[in-house]
Amino acid sequence: MQANPTQTERPYYLPTANEVEVFRAAHRQRLPLMLKGPTGCGKTRFVEHMAHSLGLPLISVACHEDITAADLVGRYLLSGGETVWVDGPLTRAVRQGAICYLDEIVEARADTTVVIHPLADHRRELNIERLGESLRAPDSFMLVVSYNPGYQSVLKDLKQSTRQRMVGIEMAYPPAAKEIEIVVQESGIDPAGAAELVKLANAIRQLDASSLPEVSSTRTLVSTARLIKEGLTARAAATAAMLLPLTDDGEIAQGLGEIIGTYLPA
Repeated sequence: MQANPTQTERPYYLPTANEVEVFRAAHRQRLPLMLKGPTGCGKTRFVEHMAHSLGLPLISVACHEDITAADLVGRYLLSGGETVWVDGPLTRAVRQGAICYLDEIVEARADTTVVIHPLADHRRELNIERLGESLRAPDSFMLVVSYNPGYQSVLKDLKQSTRQRMVGIEMAYPPAAKEIEIVVQESGIDPAGAAELVKLANAIRQLDASSLPEVSSTRTLVSTARLIKEGLTARAAATAAMLLPLTDDGEIAQGLGEIIGTYLPA
């Protein structure tokens, strides 16, 4: 759980559609926002960029299956021999009028996500049962959640009762020209080298999803480019940052290695 105060420099983000306009409109209308997109496509960076653009603090929560409602709202803790109440990140965000970003919300338990419902509809209230208190969210507060539809299953999905409270933005990997620009900006690699990496990534993204459920993200391209910038060969960098994080299967790794060898110089 991480709090990001307003940064002096706006996090770099290159829009690919109308996501900035939708985000701003949702914030002005005090509507919660749902970001859908694959791993590493820029969802978190987009939220960081928008928080800075709006001049708002950002409180981020990386959701997981063990997170509880108390983890979000707060709990009593022992401190110096006394029992004191400590706000959770969701409560802090409401009190501060911040953006609260729940990353990969489908990873959280279903009974935990119910706590956001009163915040995500016309009430815009957070009920803190342990304190007998109900907080009214200020106009600047915004709830943003994200998830990867590729991980959806019968057991891991966002309830319709949660979905239909939110405005949605569909995110994807950028078009090739923009992805090249992003890789160049984030790594300092030359445009020609970035173009080779993007071509490789798009080849990997065309592979059968049943054998390779996750593909090379924009994030992994930036990591590869940074290794190249440090002096590694393109193939060595791609093996370390693109191939090995994707699979432990020897046969699939061999196939990916062949693709890397086709697109990148030794």
